[in-house]
Amino acid sequence: MIKIYDTLTRSLREFVPLVDKKVSMYVCGPTVYNYIHIGNARSAVAFDTIRRYFEYRGYQVNYISNFTDVDDKIIKAAAENDMTPKALADQFIAAFMEDTKQLGIKPANQNPRVMDYMGEIIAFVQELIQKGFAYESQGDVYFRVVKSENYARLANKTLEDLEVGASGRTDAETELKENPLDFALWKSAKPGEISWPSPWSDGRPGWHIECSVMATEILGDTIDIHGGGVDLEFPHHTNEIAQSEAKTGHTFVNYWMHNGFVNVDNEKMSKSLGNFVTVHDMLKTVDGQVLRFFLATQQYRKPINFTEKAIHDAEVNLKYLKNTYTLPLHEAAEKAQLADFVTAFTEAMDDDFNAANGITVVFDFAKWINSGHFDQEIKEAFGQMLEVFGIVFQEEVLDADIEALIADRQAARAARDFAKADAIRDQLAAQGIKLLDTKEGVRWTRD
Repeated sequence: MIKIYDTLTRSLREFVPLVDKKVSMYVCGPTVYNYIHIGNARSAVAFDTIRRYFEYRGYQVNYISNFTDVDDKIIKAAAENDMTPKALADQFIAAFMEDTKQLGIKPANQNPRVMDYMGEIIAFVQELIQKGFAYESQGDVYFRVVKSENYARLANKTLEDLEVGASGRTDAETELKENPLDFALWKSAKPGEISWPSPWSDGRPGWHIECSVMATEILGDTIDIHGGGVDLEFPHHTNEIAQSEAKTGHTFVNYWMHNGFVNVDNEKMSKSLGNFVTVHDMLKTVDGQVLRFFLATQQYRKPINFTEKAIHDAEVNLKYLKNTYTLPLHEAAEKAQLADFVTAFTEAMDDDFNAANGITVVFDFAKWINSGHFDQEIKEAFGQMLEVFGIVFQEEVLDADIEALIADRQAARAARDFAKADAIRDQLAAQGIKLLDTKEGVRWTRD
């Protein structure tokens, strides 16, 4: 049975879906004003791995991940580049798709965009006003936090704690609010900004309302899993709960999941520290599958540390697994332990998708395979485990010249012309082909 650490209850809970063997899953996607950074990639990889494991266990997953395609950062970047916000968003959505493809991330079932849901957003806000959960103030609309039951429980905070922190605020927006903690559902546009007509003003939605609308429109009033980075617990996901449950009267999400931060050389990633790295640039020097392997094989809730050594280790480990997967098959392999490895892998991953323990089982499995146990059934089981981590190896075919050299070396060895055999081995090594003589015959790997 799969157990999930639910952020809301701070407990490990058995996963019971709304519909048997189906999972509705909404994961917050990027605000598309630039290329994604390694932190964005960590979240995308973590939840893709979780999705893949559900599918490994026989679930059908409806995976939704949005794009925020209008906000202050997009408007600013578009103006700086003499583009419309939509054109800028289109550019970076295309870049996101290309970069995540190199990371082996499966396309979402849907990638809703805010601009396509403006009518639904306005209707959602209108209903909150009608129910007394929201109010208009000089063209803006705010949510009344005091009317939300157990507000901020997701972030393990109380309303009293937040009120103390908000005391003394005097900025212009606070003057428009009944309470400093109230958050924007609709914001009137400044002169020259992109806007949409509404009953309150020409403007655009607040950030939090977008995900509530898109999630409930696509997946329904209650969904199985909502995920995102730990930085989204408050205020984004906190406010999603408040406004969604105020509008529908139902539990918004049954399981809240949050992935940990990425540090760079033990420092928090930030532009001010000069360690801010986009995935687009990183992929110019790091193989996408190696980066994916590094990100996917960590326990999703724990912070991870990005270093050159960590990437090097991931590359070495991935090569070992590839070499294992491409071993020649045995006609009659011993399969007594196959079921044990499958069970151990399932137990590890059922425990809140513990990828670190899961990949340990995979390496134990690989060691057993390398000791002489490999047929088509074992290869398929091994490949299915690798695929959970987004690792899919293509069968590599040697060109005719390389195959001829290997055959010449085997002939030289048979004739006991070891000097010629060694010379051919060196010639192949110079081309990145490493040979290993086994009792089943010669096998090769590519360095």
